[in-house]
Amino acid sequence: MITATYNSASTLEDTFRAVLGQSHHDIDYIVVDGGSKDGTLDIIRKYEPLFGGRMRWLSEKDRGIYDAMNKGIKMAKGDVVGILNSDDYFTSANVLEQALTPFSDRAVDAVYGDIHFIRDGEPDKCVRYYSSRRFRPRWLRFGFMPAHPSFYARREVFDRTGLYRTDYKLGADYEMMVRLFYKQKINAVYLPMDFVTMRTGGASTRNVRSKLQLVKEDVRACRENGIYTNSAMISTKFLYKLFELRI
Repeated sequence: MITATYNSASTLEDTFRAVLGQSHHDIDYIVVDGGSKDGTLDIIRKYEPLFGGRMRWLSEKDRGIYDAMNKGIKMAKGDVVGILNSDDYFTSANVLEQALTPFSDRAVDAVYGDIHFIRDGEPDKCVRYYSSRRFRPRWLRFGFMPAHPSFYARREVFDRTGLYRTDYKLGADYEMMVRLFYKQKINAVYLPMDFVTMRTGGASTRNVRSKLQLVKEDVRACRENGIYTNSAMISTKFLYKLFELRI
């Protein structure tokens, strides 16, 4: 399990408490900090003993969140890798237990599920529910992918496929999904459960400029991996998101 963080003192404790509260305890927990200047490091040091040796961490300047994720994957010793970012937390205490169960079948490369979004300060109000139930690889050309915070894969999948592309600013997670599902044709299992609670306001949806940048990168990801698409096709995902709103 990897958590990438940078100046996340206001949310990181929720993430740590959610990991500590999981019913599955046999984890190798890696925290990759980008050189935070707030109280993030104090929180990491505070919680490290509570993990009983299961947490490893580093703090150094990086080239963004995807670089931090890559550092975590390189450090990982477990058989399965998942990512829980520092402003997110598990929706229930049995997420890891349920997510890891399908991996008892050696034919399974990855699992994924659902997530939901809240506004900061309103943890009990879901404003958007992102279900991966309908995902199929053919929908990648329209910008659809499994909910990335719910995605768990065998470490050997990354050994075989490679890490996140750090020359993408917003869309490296999407490019990874294109690479895995379209080029590598991994065998993944959908679990009908809510994995992660996310706060609204992520970098990829912050404003119109970021949305345009994301569309551009999604088109590039498809074309670089041999899928035909265009900006209009990719942009349909924003229309679909309207149906996910719970406002």
